[in-house]
Amino acid sequence: MGMPNRRRGRRRRRICTFCANKSKVIDYKDVNQLRKYVSERGKILPRRITGNCAKHQRALTVAIKRARHIALLPYTVE
Repeated sequence: MGMPNRRRGRRRRRICTFCANKSKVIDYKDVNQLRKYVSERGKILPRRITGNCAKHQRALTVAIKRARHIALLPYTVE
């Protein structure tokens, strides 16, 4: 009684969109771009899902928190 055949192994990491496209800038006023990195519940998506590097993930987190503070993004979704 073995396990069913499943693909094992690790997937390739996604490439950071901000490193790949140098013209993209993280801005707290660009709400449409920030919404891509927030879940349906309003939580910030982790690096392993978004594929961002640590540097840009930190900048995204700060931008999302700023946008929430000045009410451009909601803290939670009802």
